[in-house]
Amino acid sequence: MNFKLKDIISIRDFDKNDVEYILNVAEDMEPIAQSKVACHKKDGKILGVMFYEPSTRTRLSFETSMKRLGGDIIGFNQKQGTSIQKGEVLYDTAQIVSQYSDAIVLRHDMEGAARFVADNVDVPVINAGDGAGQHPTQTLLDLYTIRHVKGEIKDIKVAIVGDLKYGRTVHSLVYALAMFNVEIIFISPEDLKMPDEIINDLRKVNCKFSIEKSLLDNINDVDVIYMTRIQKERFPDPTEYLKVKGQYAITKKDLVNSNAIVMHPLPRVDEICFDVDKTDNAMYFKQAFNGVPVRMALLDTIIK
Repeated sequence: MNFKLKDIISIRDFDKNDVEYILNVAEDMEPIAQSKVACHKKDGKILGVMFYEPSTRTRLSFETSMKRLGGDIIGFNQKQGTSIQKGEVLYDTAQIVSQYSDAIVLRHDMEGAARFVADNVDVPVINAGDGAGQHPTQTLLDLYTIRHVKGEIKDIKVAIVGDLKYGRTVHSLVYALAMFNVEIIFISPEDLKMPDEIINDLRKVNCKFSIEKSLLDNINDVDVIYMTRIQKERFPDPTEYLKVKGQYAITKKDLVNSNAIVMHPLPRVDEICFDVDKTDNAMYFKQAFNGVPVRMALLDTIIK
């Protein structure tokens, strides 16, 4: 099976075969990601990292992935200390980084930034999150996690909870889940519901979904609970954030009769209590680790 994409910008650029290809390669990367086997497949290759927004897991897992493959890293994880502070525009910064590297990973606060860069440089570009737009590599590691635990990504029910309006992770995830025989339950405050555009797209592909307001009413009827934090930084008006903050949270007690795995793209704030961490349901830390084999698979595939 061949992988046809040069850039990783949106999960909507993938078809089901592309997704399964990356997940299968990620399986092969597991021993290397766990430091059981050394790898030199990308010796001499350099990954350019351009992070205009804060990140812990995405940035560190990309850096770990490239180093596990034998390559190296250049770049920045904040605007401070770069020519961006002097007024350098994204186009120029990307041109320079592309001269020094074999691929670029970009996180930016502007939706569409990754596509713009990909259209204007000669090296592959990976979108590590663009505003409230897409986060395709997070989606792939989410799918990888579900497949690891459930065996297959089909005939399951997934509850997606929290900030569905601004959450780029869930915007990407629902398009991927729609490729498989998965039923989705959307649970959010009214002001943070899934955008109509995405709902309409799901209807076009006959994806089975429902819209609910209560997590606890559905918690024993789902296979996966995908929690998200209410993203304060995405709200134009701070008072609107305060209205919805803390509306959805789960505890160990809530999960007593549930076999669902609990996932979260992290960081969490108050939506998953710490007593959930030691339960068999908790999968978010393993999910974070899974970013390494999945991103290794992507880097190995697109960096020639």
